[in-house]
Amino acid sequence: EVQLVAAGGGLVQPGGSLRLSCTASGFSFLLNHMRWVRQAPGKGLEWVSTIGTGGDTHYADSVKGRFTVSRDTAENTLYLQLNSLKTEDTAMYYCAKQSDLACNGGGYCSWNTYGGHQGTQVTVSS
Repeated sequence: EVQLVAAGGGLVQPGGSLRLSCTASGFSFLLNHMRWVRQAPGKGLEWVSTIGTGGDTHYADSVKGRFTVSRDTAENTLYLQLNSLKTEDTAMYYCAKQSDLACNGGGYCSWNTYGGHQGTQVTVSS
């Protein structure tokens, strides 16, 4: 059974930092491109970042220069370092295999697979 469990969210003031982690199981983490996505209240599922199997990284313009994605294949864990947080970063954050999501050119995604994705809430507020 595929499980992707995100953790590390919380309440932080604007300008603060958080480090999210996502523990993967039930599939070959090494052989999958991985994504972070987020969903703010009342909004769609927004693509945040992708890291390829070779370690290449890609970011949405809204987070470029502030967020950093990484992966530890030995631990089957994906990370997202969030710096210089803004109120508009407030959302539930999920990690997923690239194939779990269908994302359009506008940076919004929908789920191809359901279940097994546990998100972590990030709230940025003063």
